[in-house]
Amino acid sequence: MRKVWRSVAVAASLILATILVLANGRQPQPFSAQTDAALRLQPGPLTVLQYDQTFIDPSRPTAANGDYAGEAARSMEGTVWHPGSADKGPYPLIVYSHGFTSNRMGGAYLAEQLASLGYVVVAVNYPLTNFEAPGGPNVKDVVNQPADISFLIDTLIEASKTSGEVLEGMVDETRIGVTGISLGGMTTTLVSFHPDMRDPRIGAALSIAGPTATFTEVFFTHAKLPFLMLAGDIDALVPYASNAAPVPAKVAGGELITVSGASHTGFAGPAAPLRWMNNPDALGCWMVMNRIGEAPDQSWHNLLGAPELGIDYDAKAGLCEVEPLPEAMNVLRQQMITSVVVSSFFQSHFAPTGKVREAAQEFLSDTLAREVGEVNYRNSVEL
Repeated sequence: MRKVWRSVAVAASLILATILVLANGRQPQPFSAQTDAALRLQPGPLTVLQYDQTFIDPSRPTAANGDYAGEAARSMEGTVWHPGSADKGPYPLIVYSHGFTSNRMGGAYLAEQLASLGYVVVAVNYPLTNFEAPGGPNVKDVVNQPADISFLIDTLIEASKTSGEVLEGMVDETRIGVTGISLGGMTTTLVSFHPDMRDPRIGAALSIAGPTATFTEVFFTHAKLPFLMLAGDIDALVPYASNAAPVPAKVAGGELITVSGASHTGFAGPAAPLRWMNNPDALGCWMVMNRIGEAPDQSWHNLLGAPELGIDYDAKAGLCEVEPLPEAMNVLRQQMITSVVVSSFFQSHFAPTGKVREAAQEFLSDTLAREVGEVNYRNSVEL
């Protein structure tokens, strides 16, 4: 019996050791000490709190999807991150949008960083594009997500105006930004620039590896606001050359930050354990290709609007066509870069003082690339 228990103990120790190695091993190269990048990676001075809420928009239906019959409202499980006190508010509001087959927690690491700096951040599981969508994730429902964002903005502004609400006095409706990863990046672009879907209250937009090949230069003339694209140059799901690279030429004032060796999948928080993989897009492609349903390049551009609005019906997705996949950078390093880019971008537009805004913009456009070797910055002014 003692031998049995000894064997069990040894096995348990090996399992525990393996778990610890997987959880704590292969740590990323840190930013150099005392650099601006290292300082900006640190949490801000404010305590961060969060709560969950189901947001229900009764004015719009959820369409039937596969074996799902649909329903009369759009129901979204959500999370709100916010500073622990309204004393220094009201604060800017940021809406985060998840990618296809993902969920609202994909940007939790970004939300926590922003909230510590003095932002209210909301993210939801969109009804039909999240991982557990009834009937299976349906990429076409992205056309309904800009209106979901407008509903969330309405709801949180109302909560800020209501006595006794958690967010009472916290939301500054003059400082509203949007960001998102992958299909969430496309949602961000639609709600910012689409002539019919856009929300004019949005003051700054950041797309993380979001598709833009479908949108021509004309599309980006429907609104004028700061727009930054953050992307990896070896992205296997949303090809860099046709989506991110053209942004400075297509968007007036548009900015592009390129991360050399960054995968598509690596931008999402839950991908952290995938740092052990040669390239996390191997798993990302498997998940998307098994759930996207139709041929990746089957056109549904008509759902986005007519060609004269700036919709390119001939654009190709180019989804997961790279083989073999090149070696990608450490996911944790990629998320370190993403965190400082996202927080600095919104600080450059929404920080309460001009000095802080100017410093954040200088960091993005100059300092970051000098301090972090994988980063390159371009904007439309340089062309």
